[in-house]
Amino acid sequence: MLRTDMKNEQAIIDMKNVGIRYDQGPEILSDINVSLKRGSFHFLTGKSGAGKTSLLSMMYLAQKPSRGVLNVFDKNVNFTNRDSLALLRRRIGVVFQDFRLLKDRTVFENIAFAQRIIGRSKREMIRNVTTMLTIVGLTDKADAYPNELSGGEQQRVAIARALLNNPKIIIADEPTGNLDPETASNIVGLLKDITKQGTAVVMTTHNIPMLDKFPGIVYRCKDGLLHDVTNEYNHIDLTEDGEEN
Repeated sequence: MLRTDMKNEQAIIDMKNVGIRYDQGPEILSDINVSLKRGSFHFLTGKSGAGKTSLLSMMYLAQKPSRGVLNVFDKNVNFTNRDSLALLRRRIGVVFQDFRLLKDRTVFENIAFAQRIIGRSKREMIRNVTTMLTIVGLTDKADAYPNELSGGEQQRVAIARALLNNPKIIIADEPTGNLDPETASNIVGLLKDITKQGTAVVMTTHNIPMLDKFPGIVYRCKDGLLHDVTNEYNHIDLTEDGEEN
């Protein structure tokens, strides 16, 4: 579905009649029609097993749709080769619930890892990592190891790592799932602020009160379909099929 308030902007991710399935099993989600625009902020809700993570994995190009058209940065992924997909992935930042930090590396080294992969010089790496540490408020933790950080600090490291290569979209799978309410709110606030720079953000969540605190476009996975409930979620019970308050 193309939202009218963004209709003149080029889509970062555009899906037309997309279906998702694994192997020869039934479709997990069907007939997805969604456009994600520059600087937009999206929540993806739904009970466990409804297809949220599968949808995100398709967005960050870990899998292709079983049918329909998925355009990422104006490229049809079904007709894009492996090397070209790898280049597209560099423009996408991914944040996971379990952080996925390297335990034997410092905060600085964890963030710098993404720059080493693409061959940045040492000078560029130091400058860019220092900038990211400032953005996420961790300049005093550069030499700390993950086990010396709180959950919220580890998640901010993961966000800094995802931001490092200047992505056009951040995809976050339950980034607040293991955090206390105050820390979770701070993390979502940070993600919301990132959109002011033109980066789109889409995150899955079970934290329904967050939808009121940080307004955005709200989608719900239910019964194999993706529903836009942006204008309705204050009036329907999203907890009826397993959502957590």
